[in-house]
Amino acid sequence: MPAMPPGACDAHLHVFDPRFPELAGPMLTATPQRATAADYRALQERMGTTRAVVVQPRVYGSDNRCTLDAIAQLGAADTRGIAVVQPDVDEATLEALHAGGIRGVRMTLHAAAGAPTRIEMLEPLAARIHPFGWHLQLHLQADQIAGHARAIGRLPCPVVFDHLARLPPGRVGLAHPAFDFVRGMLQDGRAWLKLSGPYLNTLEGGPGFADTVAVAQAWVAAAPDRLVWGSDWPHATEQAHPPDTLGLCDLLAAWVPDAQLRQRILVDNPAALYGFAPAQP
Repeated sequence: MPAMPPGACDAHLHVFDPRFPELAGPMLTATPQRATAADYRALQERMGTTRAVVVQPRVYGSDNRCTLDAIAQLGAADTRGIAVVQPDVDEATLEALHAGGIRGVRMTLHAAAGAPTRIEMLEPLAARIHPFGWHLQLHLQADQIAGHARAIGRLPCPVVFDHLARLPPGRVGLAHPAFDFVRGMLQDGRAWLKLSGPYLNTLEGGPGFADTVAVAQAWVAAAPDRLVWGSDWPHATEQAHPPDTLGLCDLLAAWVPDAQLRQRILVDNPAALYGFAPAQP
């Protein structure tokens, strides 16, 4: 595994802590019984990353206490969070979330089961969070991105597309209409994209996820200044066959062979997106 540069950020992870109650009802997958901030800290030391972005998992709905607690445990200076809220959230709650390190709101709409938000909330949520300088993080399938492109394109706040924009693998993904739409938003400076979740966008499977390389490298060629990387630990969708997280760091090197570009994606871009201080060499 190539050494991580100083200030490297894992921009997509989830924390599941049994101290916080999960919602009842159907979820997309079984969730880990335990994947705490302390567990992640041990992994972080092995990966060599020093910054992190904790993303609210759907099992907690809009109760963001677990995510806020994880930010505090991992260290507020080097950790940010992505919350889930409803459009009727009050101003005091948004202010408290911001003070706790939240810098964006996630809409997880790729599957209906257990989704805490709905597509009708897209524009109302964007309007609520825009004054805070937050972004809207979207986990949508490529077909959903293409189908809602007009609404996404008129949002007042920046957009972050999860997991390679969920394009089909290989060259098929590059011909999908979502690719041109997302590429345009990236190049216009209105969006960011996460190089993450290869197991969500593969037919070949792991550990190499070779059919994800063409899509990832196309994003790197199109907009290297608008990309961040995330491990997606603890890989909640893959509980039956969890990937090796350190192996995903190796995969990043296959996606981005150039060390200077990896520095940009791991350090410079997350600092700009999440408001981290400049990394010390």
